[in-house]
Amino acid sequence: MTVAPTIRVQSADFDLQAEIEALTAGRRDIGAVVTFAGLCRDEQGQLSALELEHYPGMAEAEMRRIAELAIERFSLLGLTAVHRYGKILPGENIVLVVAAAPHRQAAFDGAGFMMDFLKTSAPFWKKEHAADGSQGDWVAAKDADDRARDKWR
Repeated sequence: MTVAPTIRVQSADFDLQAEIEALTAGRRDIGAVVTFAGLCRDEQGQLSALELEHYPGMAEAEMRRIAELAIERFSLLGLTAVHRYGKILPGENIVLVVAAAPHRQAAFDGAGFMMDFLKTSAPFWKKEHAADGSQGDWVAAKDADDRARDKWR
């Protein structure tokens, strides 16, 4: 049975519990569900918002490609990935990954793999908006994100 991932890029917030329920409803083969929710932080009061942009169509396609790799590699029974765009305020959701598998390690690995590749491969960009009203530059990619991705190779 081929598992099709659920992939969405949206400006609206998401409901973590509703996403878990949608993935697991009526299922008796799932033994583990791992979730990762990335939130906007205020950087000790210095940040008023993050502005997230994406390349429409290409972002979804890359997320789907990564999700399909995760499903195959870790024998996942389901995978949901939701990424928001627009202006995100501190405390608000940015990204969600829900990985379902027969056993916990596969679910943990699938969620980690998805996030590590999502951070480095999907065409999303973020700009910081400072609490003093100024706009920062677009945030550069981090070497640590590349190292996290490369551990899966």
